[in-house]
Amino acid sequence: MDAILLAKAAVMGIVEGLTEFLPISSTGHLILAGALLRFTGESVKVFDIAIQTGAIFAVILVYWQRLAATARGLGSQPQARRFVVNVAIGFAPAVVLGLLLGKAIKEHLFNPSVVAAAFIVGGFVILWAERRPASSVRVQTVDDMTPWDALKVGLAQCLALVPGTSRSGATIIGGMLLGLSRQAATDFSFFLAMPTLIGAGAYSLYKERALLSPADAPVFAVGLVFSFLSAWVCVRWLLRYVATHDFKPFAWYRIVFGALVLLTAWTGWIDWSA
Repeated sequence: MDAILLAKAAVMGIVEGLTEFLPISSTGHLILAGALLRFTGESVKVFDIAIQTGAIFAVILVYWQRLAATARGLGSQPQARRFVVNVAIGFAPAVVLGLLLGKAIKEHLFNPSVVAAAFIVGGFVILWAERRPASSVRVQTVDDMTPWDALKVGLAQCLALVPGTSRSGATIIGGMLLGLSRQAATDFSFFLAMPTLIGAGAYSLYKERALLSPADAPVFAVGLVFSFLSAWVCVRWLLRYVATHDFKPFAWYRIVFGALVLLTAWTGWIDWSA
């Protein structure tokens, strides 16, 4: 196996793990990183989705106690059953729209210009969300959420089908705009990521299995491992961060980074389309 190819897979895994749960778009960063590394092609699109599973395993590890307690309480605790129902409701819209529009989105929107524009727009949305008054918060924890809250966050998650929008950004910032506290929106975003990203990865691998071969296994394995490790570090850090900070730094990062991508593309300094 080509050592350079494995190194590229490791870099992509690190990018995935560090960006999946921050409101800065993992898909967008993977598209840009792939363009810079010349790590592109149809099989790479499958790779990008598959390595999200590594990041999800990190979330499962961090939230293992909550998940285990919920599983134990399904037969006797209404709160546990309501939590599972809310996650299922939030998950459903992305499934429907992903199946209907996924192919068209990959064909037409997976390019650096779209990603950069979505970065910038998303940054301004975050700044707007952070201006909301404290009195607008009505849901303090995920256990206080109603099915209607879960559905609205699930619909917000569908915005992340546009690369560069950010699944975490859509669910966290969308949740905040809908009345969830920053902590509740972040926690629900993590829980919603589990079925969403595992399902997307499994579906993508099955649907595009003809593009893959046993020789690809080491590349996928390296990407998954590095995605898991970097995501585990990132999730633990983010949970501490949201307790005392807002998301404005991520907004300005998105705006500046998106503008730089557009500038380098327009001037020809970097050939993002290669």
